[in-house]
Amino acid sequence: MPVDNARFWNRIARKYAKDPIADMEGYERTLAHTRRLLKSTDIAFEFGCGTGTSALKLAPSVVRLVASDISPEMIAIAREKAAAEACANVEFAVATPDAAPWPDASFDAAFGFNVLHLVPDRRAVLRGVHRLLKPGGLFISKTPALAEMNVFIRLLVPLMQAVGQAPYVAILSSKDYEREITENGFEIVESGKHGSANRDVRTFFVARKT
Repeated sequence: MPVDNARFWNRIARKYAKDPIADMEGYERTLAHTRRLLKSTDIAFEFGCGTGTSALKLAPSVVRLVASDISPEMIAIAREKAAAEACANVEFAVATPDAAPWPDASFDAAFGFNVLHLVPDRRAVLRGVHRLLKPGGLFISKTPALAEMNVFIRLLVPLMQAVGQAPYVAILSSKDYEREITENGFEIVESGKHGSANRDVRTFFVARKT
C-alpha cells in the first residue's frame, strides 16, 4: 500500500530534526551560492522546508521568507526553532506550491532543496512555483538524482516503500529534472555541483521564470 507522505514525515519529524547533515561542506556551499543570488529586498518562498534549517539560514539575506511543508509536525518544529532563534522575518506554513494560499506573483525567489524527488506530481508543483513567482523570478533547487546513484539504492527504495518505510521517491536523472523544469515555464540559467564527494548526484539548478 502506498505511504501517506504527510503522515510518513509527521512520524519521523523529531528524528529527522536530530539527524546531522551528511555533507556539511556541500550544504554550506549551496547556501553561500544561494545568498549571492538574493537581494536584501527580496521576498522568498521555500517548499519542502522540513524543519526549517535552510529557511532560517537564508532569512537574513531577504526581507521576508515564507517556508512551507506538507508535514504539520515538521512545521511545528520549524516554528519552535524560529522562536528560539528570534527570527522574525520567517513565516512557516503547511502548504504546497500547487495549493498555496498566496496570490500570483508574490515572490522574487523560490527554493526547493532536496525535495523534487519526493514530489509525486512535479508538474503541478512546478506550475505552482511558476504562478507564485514574479516575472523573471528565480527558482533555486538542489535535488539528488537517484537514477545516477548506485543500483543497490535504486533497488532498495521500492522495497522500503512496500513495507511503509519510505515515502514516494522518484528515480530520475539530472537531465530529467532539467527537462521538467524547462517544460513548466522556466529557463535554466545555471547548473552545477556543490558536494564535497568525488561524485555528487545532487545538481544545483537556478531557473528563471519565463
